[in-house]
Amino acid sequence: MKKLLSYLSLALLASSCFKLDSPPDFPITSEGYRPIYANADEIDKVVITTPQPLKSPGKIYIKDQFLFVNELGKGVHIFDNKDPKSPKKIAFLQIPSNVDIAIRGDILYADNLKDLISINISKPSEAKLVHRLKDVFESQDYPPVTNVRFECVDSNKGVVIGWEKVLNVDYTLKCYR
Repeated sequence: MKKLLSYLSLALLASSCFKLDSPPDFPITSEGYRPIYANADEIDKVVITTPQPLKSPGKIYIKDQFLFVNELGKGVHIFDNKDPKSPKKIAFLQIPSNVDIAIRGDILYADNLKDLISINISKPSEAKLVHRLKDVFESQDYPPVTNVRFECVDSNKGVVIGWEKVLNVDYTLKCYR
């Protein structure tokens, strides 16, 4: 009888290890990401503007006496670096959703959401778009990080140009990556 109770206890204990519970509810407050939308016309606008403050710098390129500093998601800062101890802000090249840049000769190459654009920088303060290759890159239908919750993309709101970290208090962050 003791053996039977031992086997029965062992069987019950083992079966409890395989019990499948439903996943827990979303916590009331959890971090996640929400897409930042823009319409297609806004994305294609590549313009030179007044200098902007550095907030999230990326790659830095040196060409002649100039520095080109990528501002992640926004564009490119242009500095006169004639005096390396005191670089002077010249302009900001606004490129929506820009993440990466490269320079060869007088051409700056940059991503502009899904497009690859070429910009003539022979006169950096007068930089001009010279060519656009459409749909070279994949769209940003999910945040740039993994193991996170995020608000599912709604194409009716426009195209995703970036992601912002948010606190999920209203259960809108239903997608997961």
